[in-house]
Amino acid sequence: MLNLFTVSNFIFRNCVHFCCSFFIFTFLGPWFDMYLTARDPIVLNFNPFMAFNPDPKSEYNDQLTRATNMTVSAIRFLKTLRAGLLEPEVFHLNPAKSDTDIFKKLIRLVPSSLSWYGAYLVNAYPLDMSQYFRLFNSTRLPRPSRDELFTDDKARHLLVLRKGHFYVFDVLDHDGNIMSASEIQAHLKYILSDNGPAPEFPLAYLTSENRDTWAELRQKLVSSGNEETLRKVDSAVFCLCLDDFPIKDLVHLSHTMLHSDGTNRWFDKSFNLIIAKDGTAAVHFEHAWGDGVAVLRFFNEVFKDSTQTPAITPQSQPASTDSSAAVQKLNFKLNDALKTGIRAAKEKFDATMKTLTIDCIQFQRGGKEFLKKQKLSPDSVAQLAFQMAFLRQYGQTVATYESCSTAAFKHGRTETIRPASIFTKRCSEAFVREPSKHSAGELQQMMAECSRYHGQLTKEAAMGQGFDRHLFALRYLAAAKGIVLPELYLDPAYAQINHNILSTSTLASPAVNIGGFAPVVPDGFGIGYAVHDNWIGCNVSSYKGRNAREFLQCVQKALEDMFDAMEGKSIKT
Repeated sequence: MLNLFTVSNFIFRNCVHFCCSFFIFTFLGPWFDMYLTARDPIVLNFNPFMAFNPDPKSEYNDQLTRATNMTVSAIRFLKTLRAGLLEPEVFHLNPAKSDTDIFKKLIRLVPSSLSWYGAYLVNAYPLDMSQYFRLFNSTRLPRPSRDELFTDDKARHLLVLRKGHFYVFDVLDHDGNIMSASEIQAHLKYILSDNGPAPEFPLAYLTSENRDTWAELRQKLVSSGNEETLRKVDSAVFCLCLDDFPIKDLVHLSHTMLHSDGTNRWFDKSFNLIIAKDGTAAVHFEHAWGDGVAVLRFFNEVFKDSTQTPAITPQSQPASTDSSAAVQKLNFKLNDALKTGIRAAKEKFDATMKTLTIDCIQFQRGGKEFLKKQKLSPDSVAQLAFQMAFLRQYGQTVATYESCSTAAFKHGRTETIRPASIFTKRCSEAFVREPSKHSAGELQQMMAECSRYHGQLTKEAAMGQGFDRHLFALRYLAAAKGIVLPELYLDPAYAQINHNILSTSTLASPAVNIGGFAPVVPDGFGIGYAVHDNWIGCNVSSYKGRNAREFLQCVQKALEDMFDAMEGKSIKT
């Protein structure tokens, strides 16, 4: 989306920087409140996942090998970040000039107070990276009414979950250096060799509970003598989840990485790095602390580092160290009230997961390369397909949400792109209801109108000129000051546009296999998608009120029709 920025936009950004900074000062608190005061369970309602592509070298997809390499790569990222050596996130308008080794070497010689101007001269614009410190050693703690984000960057240990059991061991030594890869490999091998049965009362279920219920149960855990043990969970660098089963297919992968069976995830951690028995890997992350842009940067770096400069090979031997002394298995003291709470959490979790359907398609006829030759925005084509699909399936168009990063601003998080428009409605109706009345050229023209308007909406959202966050902030301020809400907020149309039946998000990367999230409303679809060079992927979730498989069939039909129109063919009814 950022390739739509222009210099004039950038000048505008700086003109409003002071106002934006003041706005952010008042806005960041409300935005955190929106997440942290929500009492719904965070699994499904907030937490998404992104799955890695397999390691290109198949033998490196062994579970122990990949877990070791990805853990070491994650700690390398942590060390680089904290040393201030992580290359900044920069949007390059002219990458031929700015995204080069020569320019990077030159800009390092410029004083930091002036380096921004040097970047500006070659159209390179730094993006906000303030979320990154919450990646590691961080956990969302349940509290009555409002949760808390906790970070302890002094902790040196990794949390590992396997079969519902908790283990910790140090991955950094006393001087802050990374422990040897062979030691980490040895400790993970030791954990994988633990043949003890799964716990009768898996504590991890509590992180899937209503937040007030979990807050009350956590206080009981603390009162029962588990405070120090919980501290080790909360302060761990991150949570590594080792699953004891292989992945069957993409649908199984999505269910596993989005929620699994609830026993082997700590949903409150900033992120869980999940590695299945066959080496399939994913990141599942808590959403209050940050957004997909920060997680994707970490994700890409870990994939690149673990595949290009792996710490161990499949032939590497673990260190001959005493893992039984280095690895601590955490034991929790559970009274009857806590056991009852875990049992109730499991029952709710199981019942909820039975209502969730996930399905996916891969449209192989073309992707980004073909669409750009047609002078169409690939993202607009994907979004138009969703509009056509819902119209075909349910006979109407509905409120649609597409997330957009506002990292161009200090502490920027997201704004909403509203893909449903008069242009998409007209185009969708032409394709779905009366294709025979329109020539291929007319349909192409309508698609081009949709593309242009979608590009405008994307640019406006990325530059802080959307309306959703603005109206959210004004409503928050009105409530805080005891002002009667303006009629706009009481209008049924306002409620309708904020009931997002189509909730969509895209994060394209060579490292990503598939990603997904649950619907944001009971009668909605959660749509994760990506437009690749030569194909389009779409991963859809729904509850019992909607049919994800049928919706995807309609998406497939929409894409086929659009590609036919682009090729000058008549649309098949």
